[in-house]
Amino acid sequence: MTQNANLEKLSAAGVSVWLDDLSRTRIQSGNLVELINTRSVVGVTTNPSIFQAALSKGEAYDAQVNELAARGADVEATIRTITTDDVRDACDIFLPVYESSGGVDGRVSIEVDPYLAFETDQTAAQAIELWKIVDRPNLLIKIPATEAGLPAIAKTIGEGISVNVTLIFSVERYRLVMDAYLEGLEIAKAAGRDLTKIHSVASFFVSRVDTEIDARLDKDGSDEALALRGKAGVANAVLAYDAYQDVFETGDRFTELQAVGANRQRPLWASTGVKNPDYSDVMYVTDLVAPNTVNTMPEKTLEAVADHAKITGDTVSNKAGNAQKVFDQLSAAGIDLPDVFRVLETEGVDKFTKSWKELLDATEEQLQAANKS
Repeated sequence: MTQNANLEKLSAAGVSVWLDDLSRTRIQSGNLVELINTRSVVGVTTNPSIFQAALSKGEAYDAQVNELAARGADVEATIRTITTDDVRDACDIFLPVYESSGGVDGRVSIEVDPYLAFETDQTAAQAIELWKIVDRPNLLIKIPATEAGLPAIAKTIGEGISVNVTLIFSVERYRLVMDAYLEGLEIAKAAGRDLTKIHSVASFFVSRVDTEIDARLDKDGSDEALALRGKAGVANAVLAYDAYQDVFETGDRFTELQAVGANRQRPLWASTGVKNPDYSDVMYVTDLVAPNTVNTMPEKTLEAVADHAKITGDTVSNKAGNAQKVFDQLSAAGIDLPDVFRVLETEGVDKFTKSWKELLDATEEQLQAANKS
């Protein structure tokens, strides 16, 4: 099979293409393998919303739910078994990519229970549990970048477990995430662990920033405010990449760890599906091309990139000055940026918690139906 030219160019520019979706149907139908072979896909991310959608569609999980019901499994055990089975199977599919990339790609993510987003010790404990259950070297455990999540990230990395830090919205929080990663590496080093085996990505959300800020600019309604619509998400990510370069390309703390085999924590652009039809449907891909990054895309965005994206090389490096001007203009327009990021984090946790609750309820109904049959 031949790789799509646009996605091949994106990969050649240093962007790892990951799919933001996973389901048993996608695994068993051969679709995931096809995307690896034709769309340069080298990883997969999941979250509670994705699993909720997968389990609610079709009959792919019915037989396993019936089997688990017959064994007397409760709803949480059922969900844990189903989701970890899917992730393990996906890890096996991506194992050749993992091996050929030296562990950088071929990664599949699974998230800790979103109800634990504000519980440090329980988050770390579940991260360790999930790592053991899936038992694959190319797994990433997703931990949210809440204040309680930061020490859990350091502890999990310190255990030698690779982590995908999720729900990052501000550069300020991102810097704390990088600190937590470095702290975890230092803990792992002190414990004698092999740092070459520990990998991490930091999932920086993009489109949600524009959605929230655009709504506030629309409410203002002035020409100056409206001229800033659709600019915040990319500018925020550009500033995040500048922070990444500061820590991982020139920072002394990482240089010392790199000397004993530590890997960079790569920025991952998440929430890259464009929600405003007035904007280019590939803007969060074409405007965020930079070396050593990941772009995790819903399939609709992946196909849009394959069809008509113009990949022209690095569009991020050395753009921090322009990005900061956008943020200065937003502040001058009365946009309370710290409040924006607080709202986005709260909404992000709430959305995942709601999806998890819907998943629990739907699975409970399936178990009850199976027990009656």
